[in-house]
Amino acid sequence: MGDHPKNSRKMWRKPKRPLNYDLLNEELHVLGTFGLKNKRELWKAHTELSRIRNQARSLLALTQDVRSTKEPILMKSLTRVGLVKENSTLDDVLNLKVTDFLSRRLQTFIQKKESIKSPYLARQIVVHGHVMIGDRVVTVPSYTVKVEEEDQIHLSPELDLNKAKQQPVQEVKTEQPAE
Repeated sequence: MGDHPKNSRKMWRKPKRPLNYDLLNEELHVLGTFGLKNKRELWKAHTELSRIRNQARSLLALTQDVRSTKEPILMKSLTRVGLVKENSTLDDVLNLKVTDFLSRRLQTFIQKKESIKSPYLARQIVVHGHVMIGDRVVTVPSYTVKVEEEDQIHLSPELDLNKAKQQPVQEVKTEQPAE
């Protein structure tokens, strides 16, 4: 886990107390709600959110003239991603929850926009390459959807969910050897 490009660093931190049963139940609920593959995806979201909140706290500690130059940069990047509104303050950034961050994932957008029954089916549709943003196919379920990309998300024309459900399963006949 060094600084060399081949040895990349971890992008997440585990919880300090892994056997906190309230935390375990909450994690399990979030995993099922957003259709995450494993807890590592949740921990990545927690780590990214803590990084953003840490930036906001450090901006609050700065003097007003330095803060007025650096604050719009953070707010513009968070507005572009859709985590905060256009005229938000640093207090809104500090009030962000991990569910706000997870609701910006491509997997969640596909589930809500295309009214897919489960988040796991939405994840499968994304991974199999049936989701397009504009003209390009995106196969990463954790892709963070930007505000200007929201209306460009659509399923590929080859995919027909209703046709796959209506096809009857054909029975396979095997020949029995004669005795």
